[in-house]
Amino acid sequence: MKAGASPRSTSFEVTDSPARAIAARTRGHSHGPITRLMSPSDLGRVIKPFVFLDLFEGDMKAMAAGMGLHPHSGIATVTVFTKGDVCYDDPTDGQGTLTFGGVEWMRASGGVWHGKELSAGKSARMQGFQLWLAMPPHLENEAPYSQYIEAEHIQTSGPAHIVVGDYEGVSSPVIAPDGVNYLLIRLEPGEQWTYRPPEGHSVAWLAMAEGMLCCDEVFSGGDMIVFRPSEDPIPLTALGDEPAIFVLGSAVPHPHDLHLGYYSVHTSAEALARGERRIAELGRMLGEAGDRTTGSGSTPVFKGN
Repeated sequence: MKAGASPRSTSFEVTDSPARAIAARTRGHSHGPITRLMSPSDLGRVIKPFVFLDLFEGDMKAMAAGMGLHPHSGIATVTVFTKGDVCYDDPTDGQGTLTFGGVEWMRASGGVWHGKELSAGKSARMQGFQLWLAMPPHLENEAPYSQYIEAEHIQTSGPAHIVVGDYEGVSSPVIAPDGVNYLLIRLEPGEQWTYRPPEGHSVAWLAMAEGMLCCDEVFSGGDMIVFRPSEDPIPLTALGDEPAIFVLGSAVPHPHDLHLGYYSVHTSAEALARGERRIAELGRMLGEAGDRTTGSGSTPVFKGN
């Protein structure tokens, strides 16, 4: 998945809602089982540190077969699952299964190669979101770090699973920079819930996996919504006959320009050049390492250590 380019650039519609409500909404563009909702070259510049978002759904065996190894630097990827199950198998991080609310956190920082570290579980289909977060300068070229956190270890506040950050006294086990919240929420039909951003979190957005949701306007599965900059609460109501399942992010604004490489996002041209040199070096090392496939069929993230 590339930072500077995608199969098609995401388009979005800017609205004129009088409340804190909606600044932009999009359904992105689909390419096979993946819908690109946001890239660093479009909405990612508006709601950074959130710079990229994919909604994916399909057969994990087919998706894994079609995904090649590729590099990243300067970002963290956060993959959370909303349907089905997948397996992880890493000599450093252990083995296990990620189900609804389970998380893969992969802070690429100075550079990694990945793309095949997850393999099919028991479910016929799976669904989830992959988000990229732009790292602050003190982390963007540091050693990479990853975590696999199974669903039972993700704490909740009401209907919200705290994937990244801290909300209402509940903290995520993900080791992430301060000033960022990322939640997975399930609201039953008719259920109301209000998100109250922490102080300084003037960036906010949500993206729907399934169901219908009302917040001044009505949204359904596949919609991504960006709220106007503010720290005002965000009241939400689930509509229809099925649960509304969605992710919601809020953050202190990322104060740096985005410098984009093919698979990298950094805060300066110098940091980008350093990251791209490192992933090129890792690519050579990866070629020398030979076949690293585990018994489960996955290929662990390559960090060069």
